Amino acid sequence: MRSVFFPRIRRAATLALALMAGTATAWAEARHGIAMYGDPALPPDFVALPYVNPDAPQGGRIVLGEAGGFDSLNPFILKGNAPWGLRAQGYESLMGRSWDEPFTLYGLLAESVETGPDRDWVAFTLRPGARFSDGTPVTVADVVWSVETLGTKGHPRYHGAWAKIARTEITGPRTVRFTFNTPDRELPLILGLRPVLQKAQWEGRDFAASGLEAPIGTGPYVIDGYEPGRYLSLRRDPDYWGRDLPFNRGQHNFDEIRYEFFGDGDVVFEAFRGGTTDVYREGNAAKWDSAYDFPAVRSGEIVKAEIPHQRPSGIAGLVMNTRRPAFADWRVRDAMLLAFNFEFINATLTGASQPRITSYFSNSVLGMRPGPAEGQVRALLTPFADSLLPGALEGYALPTSDGRPSNRKNLRAAFARLEEAGWRVADDGVLRDAEGRAFRFEIVLRQGATETQQIVDMFLSGLDRLGITAQVTLMDSAQYTQRTDAYDFDMAFYTRALSLSPGNEQRLYWGAEGVTKPGTGNWMGMNSPAAEAMIDTLLRADSRETFVAATRALDRVLTTGRYVIPIWYSPNARIAHRAWLRYPDTIPIYGDWIGFLPDIWWSEKE
Repeated sequence: MRSVFFPRIRRAATLALALMAGTATAWAEARHGIAMYGDPALPPDFVALPYVNPDAPQGGRIVLGEAGGFDSLNPFILKGNAPWGLRAQGYESLMGRSWDEPFTLYGLLAESVETGPDRDWVAFTLRPGARFSDGTPVTVADVVWSVETLGTKGHPRYHGAWAKIARTEITGPRTVRFTFNTPDRELPLILGLRPVLQKAQWEGRDFAASGLEAPIGTGPYVIDGYEPGRYLSLRRDPDYWGRDLPFNRGQHNFDEIRYEFFGDGDVVFEAFRGGTTDVYREGNAAKWDSAYDFPAVRSGEIVKAEIPHQRPSGIAGLVMNTRRPAFADWRVRDAMLLAFNFEFINATLTGASQPRITSYFSNSVLGMRPGPAEGQVRALLTPFADSLLPGALEGYALPTSDGRPSNRKNLRAAFARLEEAGWRVADDGVLRDAEGRAFRFEIVLRQGATETQQIVDMFLSGLDRLGITAQVTLMDSAQYTQRTDAYDFDMAFYTRALSLSPGNEQRLYWGAEGVTKPGTGNWMGMNSPAAEAMIDTLLRADSRETFVAATRALDRVLTTGRYVIPIWYSPNARIAHRAWLRYPDTIPIYGDWIGFLPDIWWSEKE
């Protein structure tokens, strides 16, 4: 059986982050790639991405298991719930991302990119051979229509960049130029990542209406069959236009990628054990050590792999909706953090093997440093000192317990915070405000998320000791998406993955517009001028030092905002898979993330 701890990482994190060290190159000529800072690592004549097997065999199929279902095949709009794999495998953008660099793009639909020294405009030139899956050529008119339609009728994640485009010009048979109205050095890369769809398909039709007709794309896979709530089958397009591009070499190796949908996570695992699916991602460290002693593992038919990464921890935990009056008070949110007995929960569910998320960008150079804010970080935050919460400038750390179930010390501190906020325990043992209203709230969870339910069950015992009643509501994926998109919840389980190159998406996650605009990542409803200013600074930064300082300052604002009760993260991904599935020895710095599984895997079954 193969070793449990697998591959080496191609380069150290310090070298990866050094790609951001230089100022942006001043150039206004067509180039093969573009990096957020400095120059692309790969030369114009590269033959393959550094983390693929360029000689990987092609053929076979892979079956992946998913919890939940889908009711739409349009992954670019707010309405409906579309399978994530369809977006990843069926559609392409002007440029493709290398996951072995913090943020670098290379030509995909576009053969070249051109921008000015201040990056106040960008131009893309299409490859002459770029085709949609129906065989029609990709035109600059399709590009212009896609950017505008996604920016006005698509999912809110596309709207921010569209608002920063002052002018769009078709400057040649295959060239389009976008001029910006806002200083934002990331915008050329953001436009390079916009999916390109076929304009003709949607003439006279409502793009924003959900349905089971998929937009026509240019990607390596097309839909071969589906049944909502049961499966989605993607077949590799034999006429795929981009199969010979160096960027694609060693990728898209399976003839079929099939997604099987099940009611909950436990059923997904049992389907894997039973041979229905080929891969299972394990999020629980204790289960990884204890639940994989079944015949297929012992015989070597199933292999356990650990995939390291160098990306930030991101945030995962219970988010509090500040649009609701109780959680609008930071002292109440602080009390919730104190009542959450992380050390006991972590020991019970993972054997205390998982490190805690200590801030949104922890586990990376971008994370806030311990102690008081210093240097450029302090200078960036000081103008907002009056609006910052305690700890942002002075230093902050999450509360810790002694690991006992009682959590007495932290619960006493939680009582004190709640009293400061005007809550008192009445004679009936219920926590009430000055008007006598009981402290009650709802926690919404996705049905079948067993571990999350276990976490919440243990959290409820601490709330009960405070005189607080929390109702847990379980719902299917579609209902959960609908409720959370509309911010119709008090508390919910929340995850937000963060990269080594945060940019415009930060405004979608934490920006004030999301307080009322549905479908953003701002589930907590935060409205922070300090956060907005830090995002502006990191978007305009022309040096690595300013960029890192702005991100660390943003991390302080987010963490001390006490919006999320964080749980744990893993520095390694745990993937159990059939032994005939393979992946390259070289692991990208982002590890098991976008572009890894199934993109660069292959089958040796036959």
